Amino acid sequence: MHHPFLIFSSPCYQYLQDEVCLKGSYEKGIVEFQRFSDGEHYYRIDSNVSGRDVVAIGSTLPGNHFLEFYDLASGLVQYGARSLTLILPYYSYSTMERATHYGDVVTAKTRARLLSSLPQASLCNKIVMIDLHNEGIPHYFEGTLRPIHISASEIILDVAKSWAGKDFVLASTDAGRAKWVESLASELGVDPAFLLKKRLGDKKTKVVAPASPITSKPVVIYDDMIRSGSSLIEAAKAYSDAGASSIYALTTHGIFSSDALPKLGSSGLFKKIMTTNTVPGTEKIKDKLIEVRSISPIIVDYLRKQEEF
Repeated sequence: MHHPFLIFSSPCYQYLQDEVCLKGSYEKGIVEFQRFSDGEHYYRIDSNVSGRDVVAIGSTLPGNHFLEFYDLASGLVQYGARSLTLILPYYSYSTMERATHYGDVVTAKTRARLLSSLPQASLCNKIVMIDLHNEGIPHYFEGTLRPIHISASEIILDVAKSWAGKDFVLASTDAGRAKWVESLASELGVDPAFLLKKRLGDKKTKVVAPASPITSKPVVIYDDMIRSGSSLIEAAKAYSDAGASSIYALTTHGIFSSDALPKLGSSGLFKKIMTTNTVPGTEKIKDKLIEVRSISPIIVDYLRKQEEF
């Protein structure tokens, strides 16, 4: 008989653990967690995980977050989990996926190597990641850990249609995301667009023009992540200059570092910006420009499909 999933999370993702349990009617795994004054942390797994199919939601985020997740996952296997499914809503360090200069450390790969070293549950270990910055990252995992890359496109497409109607342009911030945007545009039955850039030097580029006509249509810009907002603002200016009637932006991973939110707001370029809540902290955003959608339906949909096997 199939065992229903038991859902755990590291401390920074408790909000998502609660949402997944509520939406999927899953049992919530109980963990006692303490952080001591010297920064060390203590875990006690209070739920019986022996023989259970266990899910752990966590992160490769900097600081304590990654090690807390690693310790939790190790403990779940130690106490007898039948299977272990790691869910990383946001795979941080994903932009450090290759060495461009001698001496660069490929941090995306070292994080994958560490996760691959987790002890093996009796049935299997899987790791599920959402809208990775680079589709080659799953190949960094080693041993018996099975990597799975899923998409939040269902949310992206739904918001794009509800905001911009039927006749709009789905755009990318640069040619690097063009193939992905072209695929989404095909699903929607709208025109794709991407920006042509001219290199001015080793580190400087200048947007020349959109590679597709805009012709007074709404433009919806999609990028997998918004970090500082600078690239998005540069792209929005180019599409605005090309004649966009209005501009929206959608992202899966709203990192919004430092002054990104006020910078995006003060640009006056965007009618609305949507992010999912893959990055801890986004669930608390209170900003009239930003709409936050939960990633929990995507996670629950994946888990439901696993229950069918």
